[in-house]
Order: sequence, then structure tokens, then C-alpha cells
Amino acid sequence: MKNKNKTVWGHRFNNQTSKIFENIGSSIDVDKRLFEEDIFASIIHTQMLVKQKIIDKKKGSKIIGGLKKIRTEIRRNKFKFKKKYEDIHLNIEKRLFEIIGENAGYLHIARSRNDQVITDFKLWTKKASLEIISKINDLIKSILKKSESNINTIMPGFTHLKNAQPISFAHYLLAYIEMFKRDKKRFYSNIDYINECPLGVGALAGTSYKIDRKFTSKKLGFKKPTSNSIDTVSDRDFALDFLSSASICAVHISRLAEELIIWNSDIFKLIKINDKMLTGSSIMPQKKNPDPAELIRGRTGKNFGSLQAMLTTLKGLPLSYYKDMQEDKSLVFNSYDILLESIIIANELIKNLSANKKRMITLSSEGYTTATDFADYLVQNKNLSFRDAYKISAKLVNYAEKKKKKLNELSFNEVKRIRNDLKKDVMKIFDVINAFSTVGIFTFCPISPFSIQFNLVGVFIFNFIIC
Repeated sequence: MKNKNKTVWGHRFNNQTSKIFENIGSSIDVDKRLFEEDIFASIIHTQMLVKQKIIDKKKGSKIIGGLKKIRTEIRRNKFKFKKKYEDIHLNIEKRLFEIIGENAGYLHIARSRNDQVITDFKLWTKKASLEIISKINDLIKSILKKSESNINTIMPGFTHLKNAQPISFAHYLLAYIEMFKRDKKRFYSNIDYINECPLGVGALAGTSYKIDRKFTSKKLGFKKPTSNSIDTVSDRDFALDFLSSASICAVHISRLAEELIIWNSDIFKLIKINDKMLTGSSIMPQKKNPDPAELIRGRTGKNFGSLQAMLTTLKGLPLSYYKDMQEDKSLVFNSYDILLESIIIANELIKNLSANKKRMITLSSEGYTTATDFADYLVQNKNLSFRDAYKISAKLVNYAEKKKKKLNELSFNEVKRIRNDLKKDVMKIFDVINAFSTVGIFTFCPISPFSIQFNLVGVFIFNFIIC
């Protein structure tokens, strides 16, 4: 009975593990979420052992039946995880011994926890990456839908947070789609990089058993086995890739959140956010605060922190496996959880905002936003170089500023003071609506290939050239 309570490696030791180290060394509270992947990989490993006649079919059937029973127990919350068994692998193995007896000992032939854990972790990371991609797609759809209803909504575009040129609100929103498209590519690339199966490399030196790693790789959904056993057990590049992609995606979500916070402020008043996405103040009755946007902006630091922690953990490790690597899963799991929630909240924010179209067009007329259009007009109609046209336009802005007028408030006679050979049609340039509809042709590639995927072909027909 005493031996049954020992860890699988405990037979080499004379004393029980100290309680403090048991608490620190145990990872079961973190890696128990790998149970699906661990049982799946163990079933495939067992099938391979049977196929290669390393164990007989009867033992294989008992092992697989026991593993399936454990999976059901965990899914139904009837499985008791124990810290003294350290991790998900040994917790499952100990329970398998209770269910099928000594035959459970055959499961660990030709594998180590080193290749077992990285197999589980890679399988989980592939699944997690696909889930993030799915949520990014949902966010993209919401941005497209919001853009569709705001093609003709004119707002100021900003550089240095100063009014720059009048643009479509749709055009502005679609800029974020380009960011999220790149995020998707990164996660897809990570899945491609990760698609080599670690199972079968053992602790670091492979195994003397005649295993079939190609069979295992195919059944587990990998393209091929890994090439070098030492690199395989020490490799955490895929964790770094995931954390890096998550951090970059979090940057994009944070930038979007910052825009929404600024646009929703009493100074800008460019958008209104539905009350369901706002909170109040404990002392100021009038307040409606965009807390969800602020939270996803703030939580980005946690994504960065996980990446930095993983880089720091790995930077000084020689080959091959060390206990330091146990910290990898909590970092990746936390980063995944935070990012997934942030994407979902960002999606809800997009769905629940509306443009203050009157305020947007009013602000578009401030800050001399049509000055560039005037310079372009001079180039196109007066055969000037752009630098000469720029000087004339700047002179007009200086005059308007001195007179405390917007460009569209100047009279034709005032404009002619800057250049006397102008025709009256120049006045259309200074009207942001006119400039937007007749001069401002925006050329960009906002949705391809999403136009087909999301059935929004032909949505952007107003002054947009779809690539």
C-alpha cells in the first residue's frame, strides 16, 4: 500500500517529498486543462504500441477503455485531481491503475513525460489558435457590418491626434480589419510551424522500441514527426510564437479600445456607446464610463508580461529539458484566456456603438482639413508643382486662421486674394461633403477575400475602389 501512494519516480528515493516542494512542484492546477489532449495522445500511443506488436490487443483494449472512462469522469467533474501526483499525466496514470490494474503500466512504454507533455501542449496550442482565429473572424464581421452602414459618414482622419483630412468612418474602421487579418495570418503560420509530432522522442534520446512515429503523427493530426529528439523536448518556440502573436493581436485590440475611448469622450463626442457597455460612478451621478474598453486596453500588459516571462525563462537554458519549462503552460493559458476575452469584448463594443454623424462632419470642417485638396486642385488645374501649390495652400490657411474662419467660410473674393486666376469651382474644394463626394477618391483593399467569405460583395460602392 505504501508503494501505491508513491510517485512513479519515488522508488529511487528514501524520503517523502517535502510539502512545500510538493506545492511548488505540482502543476496539476494548471495543466489539468490538458486532459483532453493527454488522453487523446495516450489512446493513439496505445494504438501504435498494439500495431507494432509491442503490447497485445487485449492489454491495448483495456488501456484505451480505461482512458475513455477517465475522460468521461473528468468531463462530468467526477475525477479527483491530486497534487501529490504532480501533473495531469501522472494523475491520469494513477487513476488508470485503479481502473484496470497492472496493465496500466504498459501505457508508458516508449514514451516519457517530456515528449508526452509537449505533444499535449502542441495539440492544445493548435486548438487554441483556431479558436482565436474564429473569434477574430467574428470581430471582423462586426466591423464590416458597422462599416457598411457608415460608408457615407464623414469624419476627420487624424495624424498626431490633430485633424488631418476628411475620410469615411467606414474607411477608418476597415483599417482595423487589415490589422486583424495579419493577426490571423500569424496564428495560421504558428499552426504550420507547430505541425510536427513530438511523441516518440522519449526523455531526449528516443527509444529502442520499434515504434511508428509516422502513424502517431498522422493519427494526432500532425504533418510529420519532429527530426531531432534533443531539440524536441527542449523546444518551446511554439509557445513563444503563440505569446508573440497574442501580444501583437492585443496591441491591435488595445489601439481600437483607445480610439473608442477617445471618440466617446466629451471632448470628441464622435460616437455613442450603448449603456449595456458602460458603467457609472460611485460619487458622480452623471457619469457613463467606457470601462470595457479601458479594461481590454489595460489587460494588454498581461499579454506582454507572459511573453517577456517566457523569453526570460528560456534565455539561459542549456539542452534539453528542465523543470523551468513547467512555467510555460500557465503563461500561455493565461495569455490565451485574456486575449480571447478581449476579442469578445471588442466585438461587443463594435456592435454597440453608433456614429454621431452630425458631430463627425462638424469636426471634419475644423482644422483646415481640405487644405491638401486645395493644393491638389492647384496642381491639377494650374500646372504647378506640389511644393508651389503647398505654399499657396498654406498661405490661404494662414489667412483663414487670422480671420478666425474655416476654409469653407471664406468668400470667393478672399480666396482670390491668394491667387487671382482661380475659378469659382474652387469653392467646392473647401466643403468637406463636396470634397469627399467629388474629389476624395479613396483607393484601398479593405475586405478581399472577406467580400466572398462574408457575403458583402458590392457593399463598398461609394467612392471606393475594391482591390
